[in-house]
Amino acid sequence: MHGPIPPDRYFAYLTWTEIAALPDREAVVIVQPLGAIEQHGPHLPLVVDSALGLTVLGQALGQLDASVPAYSLPPLYYGKSNEHWHFPGTVSLSAETLLRVIREVAESIYRAGFRKLVLLNAHGGQPQVLDIAARDLHQTYPDLMVFPLFLWAVPNAAPTLFSPQELTLGIHAGDAETSLMLSIMPDQVRQDKAQAEFPQDLPENSALTMEGALPFAWVTRDLSVSGVLGDPTQATAAKGDQLLESLVAGWVKVLDDIYRFRQPQAGAHPGPGSSR
Repeated sequence: MHGPIPPDRYFAYLTWTEIAALPDREAVVIVQPLGAIEQHGPHLPLVVDSALGLTVLGQALGQLDASVPAYSLPPLYYGKSNEHWHFPGTVSLSAETLLRVIREVAESIYRAGFRKLVLLNAHGGQPQVLDIAARDLHQTYPDLMVFPLFLWAVPNAAPTLFSPQELTLGIHAGDAETSLMLSIMPDQVRQDKAQAEFPQDLPENSALTMEGALPFAWVTRDLSVSGVLGDPTQATAAKGDQLLESLVAGWVKVLDDIYRFRQPQAGAHPGPGSSR
């Protein structure tokens, strides 16, 4: 049941007495992986986001120093994927449902004495939901530190592996995701069915973009007939191997940083010139 997660890092394999006996539970890092079950074109399976997130997390936990206490919860495979629901097979939760699930999982972890929760999200359609959940949880439980983090946000090798067009517009089932899947689950890639498709009729010479600081709302069928945004025909397992290695290294550092993180406290340390 643990899949790519090392069994000794899989939260659900612990007993309640082992959890009760964990030293310094407030410093233990608990990770909730979040993915999606959604279309990824005719060449990739629905499980892409969940599979990539779990694989990166599993390898990062395997490389993390044994002295750092960190555990993965069972993954949430379903996410907010309504931008893809015009394509058969996509399973989507509403934002309200996802918010409630995250909140109730977090409250369960809090009751058990843990104070550090990582929301490791591998699906690009839901970071905003996780941001809201994290802020609201910390507002309700001031000693709960919540980290709403995106799988791809760590430094990684993508800029050296993919074209400028792919880096800008290849956001779904393109070269990067397909290369990673060829690396970790090659038997589930129908590479003979891969086709390139980039969005057409985007506003020219405009500050508005699909994603970024000034986005416009869209659903996938506005931008793609195949469900692909990018060029998966250029994907290789070799590129996937390099990308995976870099993502894992980034997450090893992030998990270690979170273990050492302490919530800032305003006024805890007098500033220069203070009379305190």
